[in-house]
Amino acid sequence: MDNINLEVDHGEVFGIIGENGAGKSTLIKIFSGIYQATSGELSLEGQAIEVKNPIMAKKLGIATVPQEFNLIGTLTVFENIFLGNEIRKGMLLDKAAMKQRTTQLLNELNSKISPDTLVDELSVAEKQIVEIAKALVYDSKLLIMDEPTTVLTGEETDVLFSRMRSLKEKGVSILFISHKLKEIREICDRFMVLRDGKQISTDMAGEVDEHEMARRMVGRELTQVFPAKTVPQDEPALEVKNVEVAGAVYGVDFRLAKGEVLGIAGLMGSGQTELAEAIMGIEKMKNGEVMVLGRSVHIRTPRQAVEEKIAYLSDDRQGKGIVVNFNIPSNITLISLKKYARGLINKSKEQKSARKFVDRFGIRAASLDYELQYLSGGNQQKVYLSKWMDTQPEVLILNEPTRGIDVNAKSEIYHFVQSLAESGIACLVISSELEEIIGLCSRVLVMQAGNITGELTGEDINEETIMLYATGLQNTGQTDGATIQ
Repeated sequence: MDNINLEVDHGEVFGIIGENGAGKSTLIKIFSGIYQATSGELSLEGQAIEVKNPIMAKKLGIATVPQEFNLIGTLTVFENIFLGNEIRKGMLLDKAAMKQRTTQLLNELNSKISPDTLVDELSVAEKQIVEIAKALVYDSKLLIMDEPTTVLTGEETDVLFSRMRSLKEKGVSILFISHKLKEIREICDRFMVLRDGKQISTDMAGEVDEHEMARRMVGRELTQVFPAKTVPQDEPALEVKNVEVAGAVYGVDFRLAKGEVLGIAGLMGSGQTELAEAIMGIEKMKNGEVMVLGRSVHIRTPRQAVEEKIAYLSDDRQGKGIVVNFNIPSNITLISLKKYARGLINKSKEQKSARKFVDRFGIRAASLDYELQYLSGGNQQKVYLSKWMDTQPEVLILNEPTRGIDVNAKSEIYHFVQSLAESGIACLVISSELEEIIGLCSRVLVMQAGNITGELTGEDINEETIMLYATGLQNTGQTDGATIQ
């Protein structure tokens, strides 16, 4: 950070945007007591403050909804929300009061999650709701929200924005960090652009369009976010026949060709993730057959999937993808370690391979020895992708591949996916961002309630048609380019 000056008014939503590595996370970690500034001053309601740790921040009224979840999976929802802030009745915990307050908070967020549910049993989007409720339980003067909508549906985002407006009316100030520039314009009063740790500009959100926001973030014109779509080969790479996952997927069939970028769209809970994880051997497949390169395979574990040259980029990066206290080489070689070990790990070979991926993906880190917890979300995602590419897959499944990534890093990943497809790798993209599905994929399957309800090509790959099939409102039968399966 270099000489950042920021004022947030009472009842204001102030946006902060910038590329991954621009300094957004560093700035909010200073506000929340995780990092200490080398120089400068913080003040709250006109009084100079020193925020030495996160506990002190909460006592001062500064609460943070983090980008990466800070929840304990083996505890219930209400236990997580009140962890460190428990309600007591004498010497005993008042569990009834905590459950009642948790239900109230979740109802305000239009969520039906039970206070007694274990966090490990929640979906990624549900965990995000719990994080928001956890922050709201404090009497916050400043609420910091770091990418809060990346795993929320459009309806859930609308509910969150409604709640933010209610907090504004009560005088709560909100710092809102998002890579979704449309959201910055919709919910923020003002916004600041950061680039390379420097403050580029501060403006009224409604007075700057999204293209200009993106230009300021990267310091140049973004000429093309999406690459030209690839033409797939005739040979199938992955065939899925009548796959079922108990309670989630019901008799799904599809074919993915070599060099194809195939999208799967649908509302949250439609079975996309369960389908991907069944192919990968994470979820148990109740019925069905999977074929790779024309061979029927029996995948029961992720290890078997890797041996069959299938790679899976999970939507839960920190939960299922990376090890945050490992350095860059140790993460990249985590699955392919056999290539680097004969008794002992060949550290020189491991470092050389890691350096190749750092250069290939433009991973920003002062040293290869940096632990991933000190990298931005976008750079963590690039390391995660590098880990899978080191296995040399034939099929790459990408579940929410650009969650929490800035517009420039998104473009880099889109072009990389295109280059993989051009090299013959089959890519299956699952995304809740329709713009991503429309711009990247040459063919799109739409899921609704565990079934594929439509297959779209050409001009039928548009937001309106996708939503018709995703909500089950399409007509039965056949339309131009859109067949019901």
